[in-house]
Amino acid sequence: MTDDIRLARIALGHLIEPGSRDLGIIVNRVGPVEALARLIGGRVPKRLREQAAPRLRAFDPVAVAALALDRADRIGVRIITPEDEEWPAQLTDLESISLDVRDPIERDTYPPHCIWLRGPWPLAETLDRSVAIVGSRASTSYGDHMAAELAHGLAERGWAVVSGGAIGIDAAAHRGAVAGSGRTVAVLACGIDRPYPPSNAQLLARIGEEGLLLSEWPPGADPHRHRFLVRNRVIAAASQGTVMVEANRRSGARFTLKRAHMLNRLCLAVPGPATSAMSQGCHDEIRDRRAVLVATVEQILDSVGRIGADAEAPPLFDLTPRDRLDPLEARVLDGVRPRKILTAEEIAVAVGVSHREARRTLPALQLAGFVTQVDAGYRLPRKSDTA
Repeated sequence: MTDDIRLARIALGHLIEPGSRDLGIIVNRVGPVEALARLIGGRVPKRLREQAAPRLRAFDPVAVAALALDRADRIGVRIITPEDEEWPAQLTDLESISLDVRDPIERDTYPPHCIWLRGPWPLAETLDRSVAIVGSRASTSYGDHMAAELAHGLAERGWAVVSGGAIGIDAAAHRGAVAGSGRTVAVLACGIDRPYPPSNAQLLARIGEEGLLLSEWPPGADPHRHRFLVRNRVIAAASQGTVMVEANRRSGARFTLKRAHMLNRLCLAVPGPATSAMSQGCHDEIRDRRAVLVATVEQILDSVGRIGADAEAPPLFDLTPRDRLDPLEARVLDGVRPRKILTAEEIAVAVGVSHREARRTLPALQLAGFVTQVDAGYRLPRKSDTA
C-alpha cells in the first residue's frame, strides 16, 4: 500500500462521519485517493458535498491527516486500513446492510475507512475467534454476574470478548475477560485518547495494554450520542456472534443485536427473571425467535464454535453417584427400604428382577455404600451405620 492511499483514507475519516454510504460507493468505484480529490473539489453528490463543507472550511484534510500519522506514533496508536493484512475482512459485510433511505442510521452502515488501534494483538487474528457481549448500562447484579462469568469462560477457552467499553454489562464483560487472562476488544464511540465514560478510565487503560482499544474516529473526537449507534454496527460485524445479556425493551443493545441479525451473524440472548424489566428485551428477542437462548459458555460455543474444534457437549445436570449406577443396579436399589429389612428374594419380587440378579447386585451396592446388610437382609444406610 502506498503512503498516499493511507493518507487519503485518514483524511476521509476526518472529513466525513464513519459509515457514509455515499462516500463508500465512490471509494469502491475510484479508490480513496481519487475520492478525496473529488470531495475536496466538490465533484461529489450534493448530500456528501454539504456534509464535507464545514470541515473543509475549518482545516486542510491532507495536512491534518499527516499530523494524525505523526501523532499516532507519539501516543502509541497504530492506524490500519483495508489494505493492511491486519484489517478484519468481515467488516466488508457492512455494505450489504446499507439501505438507500433517508434515515442516516439505516443508510450509513459502510465499513470504516481506517481504524485507530491500541494494544499488542493483531486485529484480524483476534476477531477471528471472538464473541460480542452487550447489554444495558443500567445493569443489575444478576446481569453483571452473568456477563462476567460468560466472558471469563470464553477467555479461558481462547475466545476474544468484544464490547463497547461502557458502564454496566460492557464493563462486566471486559473485566471478566481480563480476569480470565484472555483478550478483550473495546470498540469506542469517540477518539481513542478519550477514556469514556471517565469512570471506566482505568479499565480502558488496562484493555489498551492487554487487549485492544479501537475507534473509527480520530483522536480528540467527542462521544456524541449518535456515534454510539454508528459504532454498534462494527461490534456486530466484527464478531462471530452477539450475546445480549441484559436489556430492557428500549436498550441500545437490541440495536446491536438487530445489526447482527441483518449481517447473518448468530444472535444469542440470556434469560433473566420474569419480573425484571431489565431482561424484557432479552425475553422479547427469544420469544420472537430472533435470538437463541443461552445460559452457559458451553451453549454459546455450541452455537458459534467450529464443529469438532470449539463446540462442547454441555452436561444436562451434575451427575450424582446414584446417576452413575447401571440400570439393573438402580432398579434393585429402588426396592430397598429405609427401615424394613428385606432379603434379596423379597427385593427381587418388589422390583421384578430375578433372584439371581438381586443376589448378584446387592453386594456391589453394599460395597459402594448404597445399602447396609443386616443379618440375611438389606436396608438403606443410616447415619449410625457410618458412625
